[in-house]
Amino acid sequence: MCRWPVASLVLCFWLLDRSHCNSSLQDSMRALHRSFAVSLYQTLTGVENDSNLILSPVSVSFSLALLQLGARGNTRAQLEGALGYNVHDAHVRDFLLRWQGNVSSSGQGTWLQQTCTLLVQSGVQLLTEFTQHASAWANTSVVRANFSQPSHAGSRPEGWGAGPSGGSSGEPSGSSGSGEAQAEAQAEAGWWGHRLQVALVNTVAFRGVWQKQFMSSHTQNLPFLLADGTAVKVPMMYQVAEVSFGQFRTAGDLRYTVLELPYLGRALSLQLVLPSDRKARLAALEAQLSARQLASWDTGLRRTKMDIFLPRFRMQNKFNLRSVLPAMGISDAFNPTAADFNGISVEEGLYVSDAFHEVRIEVTEDGTKAGAATAMVLLKRSRAPVFKADRPFLFLLRQLDTGSILFMGRVMNPADQAP
Repeated sequence: MCRWPVASLVLCFWLLDRSHCNSSLQDSMRALHRSFAVSLYQTLTGVENDSNLILSPVSVSFSLALLQLGARGNTRAQLEGALGYNVHDAHVRDFLLRWQGNVSSSGQGTWLQQTCTLLVQSGVQLLTEFTQHASAWANTSVVRANFSQPSHAGSRPEGWGAGPSGGSSGEPSGSSGSGEAQAEAQAEAGWWGHRLQVALVNTVAFRGVWQKQFMSSHTQNLPFLLADGTAVKVPMMYQVAEVSFGQFRTAGDLRYTVLELPYLGRALSLQLVLPSDRKARLAALEAQLSARQLASWDTGLRRTKMDIFLPRFRMQNKFNLRSVLPAMGISDAFNPTAADFNGISVEEGLYVSDAFHEVRIEVTEDGTKAGAATAMVLLKRSRAPVFKADRPFLFLLRQLDTGSILFMGRVMNPADQAP
């Protein structure tokens, strides 16, 4: 009989337990991020009109986690309650930092960049512990701002942070850093100059190439049915491909389909969500979405050869989350008299005056900017099932290994292009 030394047995059990804990933490964090993504999306749809919409749930959650590092008392409790986790837990913080390191990346055929900037009123003495923790957050910087003189936009980055505005060599043309958002934050917060403030600026951008590209010669101008029943002609991409596809039902018995298109390298994918009934309003599906349904897609999709019709679209949104997050239970952070950020500075009166979130996305045949619309061509249709996004639909751009929902939004009118 083989006898293992007691020390070896203890080591084996420790490794097994550690592996189980890491797996359990990852599963829990995935579930919490899905829940936050759905909650944030549904909150935004409640205040936005029936227009194109895009946001980055993972980017917003990382920004709030950064704020949680410096929050205390009820302010911290509200942030923790909205996110579902405590970043002061070393295991959670280490997990988030590893996770966040994968969000801002450039890989095979993809470019993904997020930045987070804390604009802090000049003269506020920051705590060393906070700046050390904040410096570990990827692409994060602290910038000194004079909110009482918004016309003087001279901001000085702290030496320990990564600059937020310098674009990388892979950055898509026409994209901007957070400089304009910083200036706007200072301008809008200027009239609060008698108080000490923090403005949170978050930007995120993505550009990807499909694993199987659409041929531009197959793109046709086809009708897209708007929510009000009218139709507009839009450039509709087409291909036959074997993809992950599934049919689902909400708790309210609303049937819908999910199609997943991978990007080059298969690290990222775009999930398209379409009500099965052509007469069903997308708003009904949005209201019935849940984190549990999103989780069911991981096991409910099957490889299927399909005819795929997908409109080209490009959109950009910018929100001031100051009007959104209180509906999710985060209110004290924006209240000059209730905010408690004694973990950022011991000076009283520090609160979040603004929280800007800017995001943009473009979906084309190959993932790069497309040229002029191509001429209409005749296509030889296969006998495969058809997924035709010719009416309003949802989309989610996910990171496959972590399950992070990098982008989430809806296309109400592909002809309504972002500037």
